[in-house]
Amino acid sequence: MMLLPKKLKRGDTVGIIAPASPPNQPNLEKSLSFLKELGVNVKMGKHVHEVNGYLAGSDEERLADLHAMFQDPSVQAIICAGGGYGTARIASAVDYELIKRNPKIFWGYSDITFLHTAIRQQTGLVTFHGPMLASDVGKEEFHALSKKMFYQLFEPMELHYSEEITPLEVLAEGERIGEIVGGNLSLIQSSLGTPFELETEGKLLFIEDVDEEPYRIDAMLNQLSMAGKLQQACGIIVGDFKNAVPTNEKPSLSLEEVLESYLGNLEIPVIKGFKIGHCEPHFSIPLGAKAKLSARSKTLTIMPGVRS
Repeated sequence: MMLLPKKLKRGDTVGIIAPASPPNQPNLEKSLSFLKELGVNVKMGKHVHEVNGYLAGSDEERLADLHAMFQDPSVQAIICAGGGYGTARIASAVDYELIKRNPKIFWGYSDITFLHTAIRQQTGLVTFHGPMLASDVGKEEFHALSKKMFYQLFEPMELHYSEEITPLEVLAEGERIGEIVGGNLSLIQSSLGTPFELETEGKLLFIEDVDEEPYRIDAMLNQLSMAGKLQQACGIIVGDFKNAVPTNEKPSLSLEEVLESYLGNLEIPVIKGFKIGHCEPHFSIPLGAKAKLSARSKTLTIMPGVRS
């Protein structure tokens, strides 16, 4: 059952956690002025500044921050400081009943994909795939549209993506309605064979990635295809694949050729070119919300991700 979090209002408190890698601290600091612009207060997770190799603190510390923010009645939304690596390490230990009892806005992307999938499939909670504080908001370049996308948290609103935003390319024809699921392709792949394996049956599957060569994307799509995940979906939304180029002189297929070979012959709508992912602007979307993907009109229409 779909569980919508309650919308934010000015004066509410946003909790900040780092469930993956250590965030860039100067950028995190800079991002706080944007949250002030939104009119919300900030509560830092106890372990946001911890560094444990490539992790932002131990598994226990990162998990404790996640639990504390969902448990805290003074916190209305949780925004991740950054991604990197590490959320899959804590997924098995998350108290999903606690989240179900205290549904609230949860926002992030990239490595956070594993938590998005686990939380939604265990609780039904709609979560948000959007730019993170240290990784995006606190950088010199943060696009006006990326900023604007945060306002979907303050009022239930339909989102519309068309070619007015960026050019879109149809890889396979059709028009379907379903819940949006997915996120970072490598994290989707790493969920296979686990208790948190992404369910795609009858869903609109969204994929994106960064710094992956075409042969790596080929391998990931091949595994998803062999697992039936592409064929079970009712449509595929291809987001941004930043730096998806070969890094040596050896012959290679292009990203376009790889996508065409796996997605071009599916009997469901497949559209690529969406600025969703490691890109600017970054169009934020509610995962688990109902949406309509139309190859006819080259549009994606998404129902609100919050309730009044």
